[in-house]
Amino acid sequence: MVLSARARFDLAVRLQQGQVAIGEVFAFISGLYFKGKLAYAREFAKPPEPGTGLAASGALVITPTAGLRAVETPVTNDALRKFAAVDIAVGDPRYRTPLVASARAIREEITGECEVVLLGSIASAKYVEILLEIFGERLLFPIDFVGRGDMSRGGLLLRSVRSGEELPYVPVQGAVRHGPRPPKLDPRTRVRF
Repeated sequence: MVLSARARFDLAVRLQQGQVAIGEVFAFISGLYFKGKLAYAREFAKPPEPGTGLAASGALVITPTAGLRAVETPVTNDALRKFAAVDIAVGDPRYRTPLVASARAIREEITGECEVVLLGSIASAKYVEILLEIFGERLLFPIDFVGRGDMSRGGLLLRSVRSGEELPYVPVQGAVRHGPRPPKLDPRTRVRF
């Protein structure tokens, strides 16, 4: 829909005219879950020291063909079409090679105090396996993600932003990443965008 030449909504028109920040495009495509991740990362990320070459915001996204990229990275329709042509699969070198290269570059640039927090699905091997190889015990995730689906994690992240309370993190390595479904989020605390 966003790539259609006939689309006339703001994001599609801006893409037709040039480029748009990758975070904005992914939030449109993925809906609540990515909106939650983006809002949370913008609120709580502690960017590394200037000069490291990392995102000014400290927030990165995993792409299908370009590895880890800052949410501010501009993308074009052509780049999005290339993303759409590749499955996110551990064994696909078109996905794996750039992700490994960008994660290694980040590992070399960050200091020992810098936390690497994964806001994606911790139950999926498609990126957890790769990121664990690179970051090891430094790779953290919100413990409250265990047992939650995408929409529940998105809602949890948005509620956390609204309350101003950062979620507690634990290392992915050795953690229980699959668990019973926690109670549903209180609909009275729903966040609307």
